[in-house]
Amino acid sequence: MQKSAGCYPTVNNHFLFVIIMKKRNFIKTALGLSAGMLIAPHVSGKIHSSLTIPFPGNNQIFSPWSIPLQGRSQTPRIRFSVIGLNHSHIYGLVSLAIRGGGELVAFHAKEDDLAATFTKRFPHAKRVSTETEILEDNTIQLVVSASIPNERASLGKRVMEHGKDFMVDKPGVTSLSQLAAVRKVQKKTGRFYAIVYGRLESKTLAKAHELIQAGAIGKVVQTVSLGPHRLSPQDRAAWFYDKKYFGGILCDIGSHLFEEFLYLTGSTSAKVLASQTGNVNFPQYKDFEDFGDAMIQGNSGPSGYLRVDWFTPDGLQTWGDGRLTILGTDGYIEIRNNIDIAGRKGGNHFFLVDQKSTQYIDCNNVDISFDRKFVDDIINRTETAMSQEHCFLATELTLQAQKKAIKMG
Repeated sequence: MQKSAGCYPTVNNHFLFVIIMKKRNFIKTALGLSAGMLIAPHVSGKIHSSLTIPFPGNNQIFSPWSIPLQGRSQTPRIRFSVIGLNHSHIYGLVSLAIRGGGELVAFHAKEDDLAATFTKRFPHAKRVSTETEILEDNTIQLVVSASIPNERASLGKRVMEHGKDFMVDKPGVTSLSQLAAVRKVQKKTGRFYAIVYGRLESKTLAKAHELIQAGAIGKVVQTVSLGPHRLSPQDRAAWFYDKKYFGGILCDIGSHLFEEFLYLTGSTSAKVLASQTGNVNFPQYKDFEDFGDAMIQGNSGPSGYLRVDWFTPDGLQTWGDGRLTILGTDGYIEIRNNIDIAGRKGGNHFFLVDQKSTQYIDCNNVDISFDRKFVDDIINRTETAMSQEHCFLATELTLQAQKKAIKMG
């Protein structure tokens, strides 16, 4: 067993807050860290129910059943349900909705093992036998999903056509034709189709945006985003290795980086200058991609380079050494979200260099309000958490980059 099955930002800056248990604690099922959530090990499309995940470098494990729903304590403001548990990012999405003021009512899953795991975490949620029971319940305002990626767009359309908002794991869409269909239904119904990108709950990116807006580094010239991930192949579902299901590496884990480029540069449109993808190291998975990169240009002027891969070595004490450099005319920002290798402990590392000094800024106490704002938007029909056009534009860029990518090798 590899040391961690996780893949995405650390517990400091994403969707679930994890109680760290000492090694003598026993758990029934363990989830690894996920782009801010927990990611459950999968085998042949099922969550492996007897696996514990030790955290490399210490004697700690993570228990999904011990994770409190920390955050804002309040009376529920909306009712929501879940359809599709195929990716364990669902645990983070549900916790986000609850923190924002949602009450989890029911869920639908075809897979009994995934349903059993979900019920252990959320015992008060009723399992229903068909999605129709959720779609036709007029007391439910929001449906949350982490189904198999290429099935998400069709589900989202059905949700919106039933007068409900839709919050979905990335990638929320896996083809340009799907995106066009989703846009059409969204425009017709006026419901939200919210794809949850990692930036939305990132403390460091919130701080970077604040300082950029304040002129701390002058005019942004370029962003360089690196998103390495650990594969842990024995812990993945079969669909994970087939591009027709996940859309390709840029479509999938690259989507975070396209969205953060738009957010940080203030670009309202952008074009893909070049992109490439490849399967460098896993010939046994002929329809998989383990590397991808792209260059993009925003209408506001800045350019961006982004790279994603599945090559994080086991010697690293986290799922990936994700980094971001934002170059400005008067300085630059470097962000190390998950780890400062051989340096400071923990995550959320933020460095600011300007004309006067070099600073290390602690971002652990930065307030992230996407959860609250998103529920506010559901109630008030506003777009304060993320505009629908921005959400779709980020996905459109990822799909364009994926489509035009040159195949390596």
